Amino acid sequence: MPNYRVDDAGVRHAQQLIDAGQYDDQTPWSDAAPSTGEENEEREDEGQQGYAEWHLAVDPDEGEGTKGRHRFPYGDFEEVNRAALIHAEQRASQNDHEEIRRAAKDLLDRLDATRS
Repeated sequence: MPNYRVDDAGVRHAQQLIDAGQYDDQTPWSDAAPSTGEENEEREDEGQQGYAEWHLAVDPDEGEGTKGRHRFPYGDFEEVNRAALIHAEQRASQNDHEEIRRAAKDLLDRLDATRS
């Protein structure tokens, strides 16, 4: 099993976006998830660090500077997607990534609190 760890910078970025109201709570993740082309464009425009900020976890077994290093995406490079957080929480739970599950759940709770 991969040894993923929470990407604190990604979590902080998601918190900032949620607090600023930059989230989508309507679009299914299957419709909002960036395409490979959009991922590559983000890496070209914002660099590896900018791309990494849109993920909740890092796979330390993958090389620095690779897309495969970053796991559990949560948005479309503009907004946090609520369905992506649900998907991340479920996938992390299914694969025994408790810290990542908790990070996704905390972000989901934060987003839901801003909606009420």
